[in-house]
Amino acid sequence: MTEQTRPVARRGPYAKSARRRAEIISSATSVFSARGYRGGSLREIAKQLDLSLTSVVHHFPSKSALLVAVLENADFASVASFQSDSRSEGVAYAVLQYVRRNLERQEMLRLLALMAAESSAPDHPAHQWFRDRYERVIATLAITIRRDQDKGRVSNSRDPRAIAGVLVAVWDGLQLQWLIDQRLDLVGGMTAAMEDLLGTRLPRDA
Repeated sequence: MTEQTRPVARRGPYAKSARRRAEIISSATSVFSARGYRGGSLREIAKQLDLSLTSVVHHFPSKSALLVAVLENADFASVASFQSDSRSEGVAYAVLQYVRRNLERQEMLRLLALMAAESSAPDHPAHQWFRDRYERVIATLAITIRRDQDKGRVSNSRDPRAIAGVLVAVWDGLQLQWLIDQRLDLVGGMTAAMEDLLGTRLPRDA
């Protein structure tokens, strides 16, 4: 990275503003996870942080804008690691590493599961966001599966996009079951599912 492209550290009011936004997003994550989007309110979020409603609206002018910020924060936390893992070790390894990281993000997972269900209604503010998200996730997985097919890591020769769609459905389903009952071995379940779906044998510590 050159001097010209190196990001400049935020200072003063910029740093304070960034911290405040992060605090609001964190509080909103808790509120939306507990009450859903329709049940949560900006006033409750402001109250949690001992802020005025005006202060929250200054950073996020609407509840829907805050919801999108919360969802993006939850969704992209491990994307860079997934990309790196999939290139070096393959899609199965990358997915399992992502699953393991998610075990430490229970609140985020609950939020995504709850919002995904709520947003199935076409008039929900996050409806289009989740449509775009599924399109993006399936497309990304399809690329990594195709790469692994070419390298011989995946023996299932079916259309990579079809495989990716089923993988996302299984992943979502097992994750939801784990959120309901954490006696479920989520990593073990995903390992077995990917072995069947990808046609590959995975070590149990993959």
